[in-house]
Amino acid sequence: MDLWQRTWRELRHCCDLLLPPACLLCGERLPHGAPASEFCPGCQAGLPQPAPARCPVCAVAYQTPIPSRHHCENCLRHQPPFTRVHAVGPYAGTLQEAIQHFKYRGQLPLERPLGRLLADTVLKGTAHRPELVVPVPLHRHRLRDRGYNQALQLARQVGRQIKAPVAPDLLRRVRDTATQQGLDAVARRSNLRDAFAVTQPLSGQRLLLVDDVLTTGTTARECARVLLAAGAAGVEVAVLARA
Repeated sequence: MDLWQRTWRELRHCCDLLLPPACLLCGERLPHGAPASEFCPGCQAGLPQPAPARCPVCAVAYQTPIPSRHHCENCLRHQPPFTRVHAVGPYAGTLQEAIQHFKYRGQLPLERPLGRLLADTVLKGTAHRPELVVPVPLHRHRLRDRGYNQALQLARQVGRQIKAPVAPDLLRRVRDTATQQGLDAVARRSNLRDAFAVTQPLSGQRLLLVDDVLTTGTTARECARVLLAAGAAGVEVAVLARA
């Protein structure tokens, strides 16, 4: 070990003594040697596991413990433009709490453990590594109010870990829509019609669309539709949670 490595190790040790690494969610002190971007064992244990039976396309959970590869009724009736959804787990427990802290309370350091969870889920679930990672955009008014786009923060983490470039400006939100919360499926589709635009033509790339939560899938459908119309070969979706 050279002098620089020894010096860096000693500095890290001193920093850990003065400022012990803590869980980014609950603040509990992390075990010795754990990276500062990790959840503590308690929060890690609270992360919900993916449902054993879920739609292979949109990842909606089925009300049965028996694994199934059958498509859900919604995907059968209205085939999505995306190929499949990668979801870390259901929108519940520690995962839900972490997303809310990250999205609404400005706890940006949570992008590291959440991004790692999402990247691991994508790598386990896809046969073809995406060529571009595309975040679901916010309208400039919403971005100004919040100060950051949580989907972009996640996309950067995912892109870094799966070794795929991120295209932060490929997809734009050109219409300032009302919040989707509280709207039914029909109203959601109407609300997002013509809300997104692609800024440049694509030439057959496989894309990974990144967002935090997928509820009805309306946003993912509309984004995937315009990306395919612009020339993408296929779109997969990656979300932290499936509501």
